[in-house]
Order: sequence, then structure tokens, then C-alpha cells
Amino acid sequence: MTTNMVDKKETVTVGAPFNNLPWEDRPEGSDAVLWRSSLNPIIDHDHIKSSNSIFNSAVVPFEDGFAGVFRADNKTRRMQMHAGFSKDGLNWDIDEDRIHFEPSDERVSEISRFQYAYDPRVVWIEDRYYVIWCNGYHGPTIGLGYTFDFKTFYQMENAYLPFNRNGVLFPRKINGEYVMLSRPSDSGHTPFGDIYLSASPDLTYWGRHRYVMGTTEGWQSTKIGAGPIPIETSEGWLLIYHGVLTSCNGFVYCMGAALLDLDEPWKVIARGQRYLLAPQAPYERTGDVPNVAFPCAALVDPGTDRIALYYGAADTCVGVAFGYINEIIDYIKVDVND
Repeated sequence: MTTNMVDKKETVTVGAPFNNLPWEDRPEGSDAVLWRSSLNPIIDHDHIKSSNSIFNSAVVPFEDGFAGVFRADNKTRRMQMHAGFSKDGLNWDIDEDRIHFEPSDERVSEISRFQYAYDPRVVWIEDRYYVIWCNGYHGPTIGLGYTFDFKTFYQMENAYLPFNRNGVLFPRKINGEYVMLSRPSDSGHTPFGDIYLSASPDLTYWGRHRYVMGTTEGWQSTKIGAGPIPIETSEGWLLIYHGVLTSCNGFVYCMGAALLDLDEPWKVIARGQRYLLAPQAPYERTGDVPNVAFPCAALVDPGTDRIALYYGAADTCVGVAFGYINEIIDYIKVDVND
């Protein structure tokens, strides 16, 4: 195997300093581009009394600590979301009761009856935290809402018709419009899926749909989907995403990364051929859905180049992994030829 490094240079990550980012140094002797926390799983399946499992979840800085929206399937196996708070990003207090969204206006009331909600992402844009999730409305679609305090949540219009999953908002407007990634799907355990981009002037009406990227080979040969909120860098938007292969024992979910153009983010600058992290730890390989590492949130400190990446493990618990932005970007620029 030969590897050719393309255009290696120092990358600057956009954002404010982050003094309390959860962190562990790379284990001695390891050359992994991402390494797991020694505390994993940081949130186990029974972290709250009502939960059967807690996994694909979103975490953001909030006040002097952190807040999150957690997928917590209950003991009836209903898929729902709960709010939570933490001082250090590792030890969490999660509400026992699920999030109950209030309609953002009268017209939303007629579509806001709860069916199910799962796989949230959370992003701060301008003056509030937006929550994006897979929302049950005659099938899975992209739900949108917001909160100011993670105590009261407001539901907006669904972004798209069913069927769709993995809605991920960019953290700022691009060319004056809100921009979202999504993965059109079907009503079940979709055996296909590419990433698309849509734009909106107001977070209600979505258009300018563009193809971003699709499946390739190996670990991302069945379907792909956007993960955490894209990270703005001097070289482009760093997108962490999941890729799925179909093995003789079912789906296997790994993490990968790509760079998207800053002004035209449907254009792919670079894309990793190798996964960043695959389900290899016991808690990733064993659970309700074996062999899953599903990224949903990333915390970044531009000053130290560090990233803390939160992910669901085996659809059962939550793990966190650590790395450096520059190393990830260098890693995905390597052209691997067997």
C-alpha cells in the first residue's frame, strides 16, 4: 500500500476559545487519529430510571458547563428525547421526563402530536439553540425546534416531507441562507442513502437542493449520513459523518470525515478513504444494535486544535473520542492506493 499526502498545511479552526473541553491525551504508543475516552461509556443504557438505552445524542457548551439533548428510548421502546446538563461534559444529569415541545405558532399545533423523536443534533445560531432531529410525522422526517435554556423547547415546521433522516444545520448562514444537510430515506431500516444539501431563507421553506456525496466502497458502501454540526476551518467545512457497510451479520456503522467548500458546501474538497473510528470496543460491538459507532456531536477548541466527539455505541450507550482537527484533515487528504 502506498500513501500520498496532498497539500499538507496548518489549518485554522474558526470559533471562540474553549477552556473546559473534555480531554484525554492520546494513549502512549498509539497512532490513532481518534482515541476513545478511558471513561467510556460515559452514559450507560440505564442512566435514568425510565431508559432502556441512551445513545445518539447532542452536546453543546452552555453557561459555565454543557447542555445536551439525548436520545433515550424508554422501556416501552418508544424513541424520545430528554434534556440534560453537565459541569464537565462527562458526568451528566439527564431529565427523567422527555422533552415536550410547545408549538412555535398556531399552525405548528396541528402537526405537533408526538409520535417519536430520535438522533438529535443541536447548534447555536445567532440568538438561540436549534434542535434538529428525526421526527415521526407519518414516517420519519426532519423536525426543527429551538430553545434558549434547555428547559422550554419550541417546535417549528418540519423541514421536509417524509422520508428523511440525519438533518444537520450549518452553524451560520451561508450566502444569506440557512443551510442543512440531510439523507433522504425510506420508512424502515434504509438500505441506501446519500447526503444532500438544502437552503432556506427562514427555516420554514427549503429549496436549492444539491447533491453532496454518496456511497463508495468498503466501510461506506451501503449508505452515509451527516454527523455532528460541520466545523468551520480555513480549509473548508470539516464534516464528520457515518458510513455503513452490509456484512454477513448486518449493518456496520463507522465514522469518517470530508472537507466541504466554505461558500458552496455541496462541493467536496477532500474525503477520507479510511474510517476515523470503527466499532471495535466491546460496548460498540455488543448492544441493542451491534457494531455501531454513530457520531452526533463535536466540541472544538480552536486554540489547542482539540476535538471531543460524542457518539452512540451499539444503539445502547454514549461514548466520547478525542483528536486534533489538523490531524483529521491531514488524514482525509491521504490518497490510499493498494
